[in-house]
Amino acid sequence: MHHHHHGRGRGARMFFRGGFPSRHEMLERLESFQRDLEQQLADVADVIAHLRDRDEGQPQQQV
Repeated sequence: MHHHHHGRGRGARMFFRGGFPSRHEMLERLESFQRDLEQQLADVADVIAHLRDRDEGQPQQQV
């Protein structure tokens, strides 16, 4: 039996595994999470820029 997780139920709860963290632990987790999000955002921006660059070299297609 497979369990599929689709990102639901993560939110703040992902920071509270194993009991309530101390202020210091919470800050470390949030800062790490922020770095991960910033990296994901940079990756998305790179893909968007790549797609835009590619589209500029081709005529626009009607959908």
